[in-house]
Amino acid sequence: MRGKAPVPVLSAVFLLAAALAVPGCSGPQDSGPGWTAQPDVTPSPAGPSAGSGASPAPATDGASATATAGPSPAATAAAWKTFSDPAKTVSFELPQEWIAQSVTPDEGTLPGALKIEVKKPDGTFMAALRTGLPPSAADCPESVRKPYTVISSLPVDVAAAGGEGTIPPRMVFRVIQGYRFFGSYGITNVVGGAGNQACELRNVVRGPAGKGDWSFGDLVSLKAFAPDERVAPAKAFDTLGQAAEYVEGSADFANVQRMLMSLEIKN
Repeated sequence: MRGKAPVPVLSAVFLLAAALAVPGCSGPQDSGPGWTAQPDVTPSPAGPSAGSGASPAPATDGASATATAGPSPAATAAAWKTFSDPAKTVSFELPQEWIAQSVTPDEGTLPGALKIEVKKPDGTFMAALRTGLPPSAADCPESVRKPYTVISSLPVDVAAAGGEGTIPPRMVFRVIQGYRFFGSYGITNVVGGAGNQACELRNVVRGPAGKGDWSFGDLVSLKAFAPDERVAPAKAFDTLGQAAEYVEGSADFANVQRMLMSLEIKN
């Protein structure tokens, strides 16, 4: 199964990036500059105050509402390559100079689980693909729920287990409100929360019975962090407008978006 980018509906822009060889990945794929995926829905006014900048719209299902208004998306790197694990069970594209490396899976994952981290050459963590994740359903009392907003949401063509509390898989960037606006990107088919209120937003796709769930993004779950907690690799913004500007103008986000949506998982 493969994530496929939809046809752009707003605009395409251009960025050239240097190409460096990285072990463990196939040779470069010159797919050309200027690729960018855009939402297939129409922007609408935001819920919480967004401050200055574009106004994202709240989602009703936790993942399928709009991205920011305005035709100013960033472009992706010019040169790309494909990473595959040794068993050829997963593959995805990434910028030529980025590094993908298999590491020890997290404790509690199912037998045969994978964890693949993607970083920039300077060591900056960009995303991780995790498979074999055990199901989770934490309690979320109404008194501790926080408002959240879907900044960007695009359909992804990957197979997923359905059922109550699920939607068709989407690549999302969502922000939850605490003492700041905390943002995270990933693929999910799990509803965020009723009424745009949640304790955490999970970047998780439900897998087949016995195979566990999987996650491809910066975090498995996003929450409203306390002032004394480490936020990274999540992003922190002072306003929703700043979060919208990150999605529209960041080359890093454009590259991550393309990478996540290229994912293939073999059964």
